[in-house]
Amino acid sequence: MNEDLLDKGIELPIMEEFYTLQGEGIQTGRAAYFVRLGGCDVACEWCDTKESWNSNLFPPKKVDDMILRVMVTKAQSVVVTGGEPLNWNLDYLCQKLKENNILTFLETSGSQPLSGVWNWICVSPKKITSPLQHILDKANELKVIIQNSTDFAWAEEIASKVKTDCYLLLQPEWSRQQQITPAIIDYIKKFPQWRLSLQVHKFLKIP
Repeated sequence: MNEDLLDKGIELPIMEEFYTLQGEGIQTGRAAYFVRLGGCDVACEWCDTKESWNSNLFPPKKVDDMILRVMVTKAQSVVVTGGEPLNWNLDYLCQKLKENNILTFLETSGSQPLSGVWNWICVSPKKITSPLQHILDKANELKVIIQNSTDFAWAEEIASKVKTDCYLLLQPEWSRQQQITPAIIDYIKKFPQWRLSLQVHKFLKIP
């Protein structure tokens, strides 16, 4: 492993990459190329990609090679997710994507300082590691996962810290979506500044 290339973001621990439809949040239904990076400092108990936590399982790959794979598709945007993607320097990745007129989308818990230049930032904060304010200041979309009724108050607390034009979404935790979704619907009817986000890709059984 070349630590210098990793530090500069010329190589990244890419866990998986695939071209599909966005399955949750404001961008649901749009085609996008997903790049999932290994490594996470948050480790939520209900994470659906726990295999991504250990970055050592994913030897660094050249970002330039990945860009070529993106260009083979008709993708107009790349979504960088994890794990927690901001564990890594994403400046080089964003630079290369923008050189090829590809939009850059970030999915982050907001636990680490921002790197990269983004067209869209979705912050999905976790209670165990509060999001950094400078990330919340730049958020285009706040997507809060609701596992139980106590999460609504926390969602409001985080929502008070984002800019006024940031989209606010509540998403049921997948293993409890049948139980918690009715409560989310009732909450949104009372507080219509929020929207419902569903993990459509799981219902459709697509990546």
